[in-house]
Amino acid sequence: MAEERRELTCINCPLGCLLTVTISNGEVVAVEGNTCKRGEVYGRKEVTNPTRIVTTTVPVDGSATERMVSVKTASDIPKPLIFDVMAALADVRVKAPVAVGDVVLANVCGTGVDIVATKEA
Repeated sequence: MAEERRELTCINCPLGCLLTVTISNGEVVAVEGNTCKRGEVYGRKEVTNPTRIVTTTVPVDGSATERMVSVKTASDIPKPLIFDVMAALADVRVKAPVAVGDVVLANVCGTGVDIVATKEA
C-alpha cells in the first residue's frame, strides 16, 4: 500500500497549525507542522476517527425572557453522526427553568453522549 499524505488545519487552539499527516499501510506514521502535542493528537484522530462537538439551540417553553436555549454535546461524537444528532434535536423542546449542564437529550443517537444546556433559561 502506498504512503498517503493529508493536509489539515488543526482546530484545537487559535493557532490553526497547518498539519501534514502521513499514513502508511492504514496507520499514521507521522504528524508534522504542529506546535503543540494537542496538534499531533488531533491530526492522528482526524484521519482515523474524526469527531466533533455539536452546538445548536432548542426552544424553551414557559420562560418569560428566553425563547431558545443553547445546547451542545457533552463530549465529541463521530463526525458522520452530526446530521443524525441534528435530526434528533429537531423536535426537542425544554421547559423552563433550565440550568447550565441540564441534560436536554440523553444518549443522543445511541452515542452514549448527552446533549446539555449551555445557558440558563
